[in-house]
Amino acid sequence: MTSDAPQGTPVPNLGDRFTFLLAHADDNMVMAQRLGEWISNAPELETDIAFGNTALDHLGVARALYTHAADVEGEGRSEDELAMFRAEREYVNLLIVEQPNGNFADTMARQMLFDAYQLELWADLSQSDDPVLAGISARAQKEAAYHFRNSSGWVIRLGDGTEESHERMQAALDDSWKYTAEMFEGDAAAYRPAWEHVVGDVLYAATLSQPDSSYQRSGGRRGFHSEHLGFLLAEMQWMQRSYPGLEW
Repeated sequence: MTSDAPQGTPVPNLGDRFTFLLAHADDNMVMAQRLGEWISNAPELETDIAFGNTALDHLGVARALYTHAADVEGEGRSEDELAMFRAEREYVNLLIVEQPNGNFADTMARQMLFDAYQLELWADLSQSDDPVLAGISARAQKEAAYHFRNSSGWVIRLGDGTEESHERMQAALDDSWKYTAEMFEGDAAAYRPAWEHVVGDVLYAATLSQPDSSYQRSGGRRGFHSEHLGFLLAEMQWMQRSYPGLEW
């Protein structure tokens, strides 16, 4: 189920349609929050702007998916309620997106691995038999292509750069790799061959070694998260939880 998936591909089974939509909304919401932490802290102005734009892209996808999930659920909840009034254990995002930014290499390694996954995800879901999801995914697919060009470009630039930049990027890749298998659990396993090919090309160009995959972390899709998500949500949700219904 990659970019050549047939028309009418059904939504993959992740418990139910609402939970499936929620999972991908959470991925993008948490990633948007993480990337937003770089604003005013990036190493150069152009990169600072790129982080902000990428964060807004992920936020836009999250909003659309939360809205659709709320419609599917049919209980009258809004996108804000789904994003701001669920606890840590109720979030079902992948573990990789909640990991701290670390240094610039850490962020780019995490982003490239996740971007390559979303290339396959959105290409498949743009052919979904759910017309709303298909529309959201078609837009997200175009954004993911830009995100991947940016993140893979930095991975190659740093990996094939100085001795220090190479070592930092290899260390960042080694650290993020243990969260990659979770992306391909269940029906998403169909995305893995194409992802491995795309990521392999990047690592070859960057003169980086593929990390040992013997140890992998999982649990995010079931609400079992690392210690980092709770702190992220506390910051992200503080305003709405302190002043429910606040409007500008």
